Amino acid sequence: MLSAQEIETLPYRPCVGVMLMNDAGRVFVGQRKDWPDPAWQMPQGGIDPGEDPEQAALRELWEETGVTPDLVKVVGRTADWVTYDLPPELMGKVWKGKYRGQKQLWFLMRFLGTDDQIDIETEHPEFSEWAWLDPGHLVASIVPFKREVYERVVDEFAAHFT
Repeated sequence: MLSAQEIETLPYRPCVGVMLMNDAGRVFVGQRKDWPDPAWQMPQGGIDPGEDPEQAALRELWEETGVTPDLVKVVGRTADWVTYDLPPELMGKVWKGKYRGQKQLWFLMRFLGTDDQIDIETEHPEFSEWAWLDPGHLVASIVPFKREVYERVVDEFAAHFT
């Protein structure tokens, strides 16, 4: 197990997240396949070398939901990076121990498609099921160590909720 001092020296993994909202003002969430307890989250993932954050967000959305860029409109982005630290039990185990957590830029995207255009059975599926949630119920459904991030994202995008 890493010491607190060792953890402090680890960088944050640069990432993006997508809050995908439908016409009813509900937000897409997926149940993680790799988590034993209920663990819903919005699409998110790392930024590849040479990729800008918006490109990464569109790629991650497609990789995790099958939703293509023509089915979304980018509405907004968080003003700054949002960070979180991994809980102690995951420290040193996730991402080969190279990161203490993630720093994320979040994008709000309006879904222009229909539910039948969402396909979580992708090449490398991350979700076992998906749902549309009211933004007010989103934070309570997320794994505890990511709740503060989700609170900040919901607060920042609240003006866009319909």
